[in-house]
Amino acid sequence: MTNIDLTPFYRSFIGFDHLANLMDAAARNEKQPAYPPYNIEVTGEDQYRITMAVAGFDEQELSIETEHNTLLVKGQKTGKDEGRRFVHQGIAERNFERKFQLSDYIKVTGAHMAHGLLHIELIREVPEALKPRKISIGNSATNQPTTLLNSEKVA
Repeated sequence: MTNIDLTPFYRSFIGFDHLANLMDAAARNEKQPAYPPYNIEVTGEDQYRITMAVAGFDEQELSIETEHNTLLVKGQKTGKDEGRRFVHQGIAERNFERKFQLSDYIKVTGAHMAHGLLHIELIREVPEALKPRKISIGNSATNQPTTLLNSEKVA
């Protein structure tokens, strides 16, 4: 990935440094290994699912954490498979750590395992104060502000 110089934007955009930080974090996340493979899908309006292929891992060997808009999924294999000898080992049972940068108001609602896949459910919960709201237009005769001229003011 090529580096992007955001210096021209800093000169004219105020308060968008958070966006630049997100882009820097995404560039750092690009350097993550491709293991384990994963999908990110939209399951409904404001609902998402991350599906990770974690064949060979038990639920106790996986951990899911969120901190400061970062979702961290870790897989830590126990040493119980030591002593096994393979003629061919095509199933990667190695430890991993995968980070996902979450947008504001994205919350993890649950996770479950099925058929070697870890499913992590996410939802966007925008606070009521930030949601769009409809402003009704009242009758202009009843809602018109009253103003007094200087000659009408009572002393």
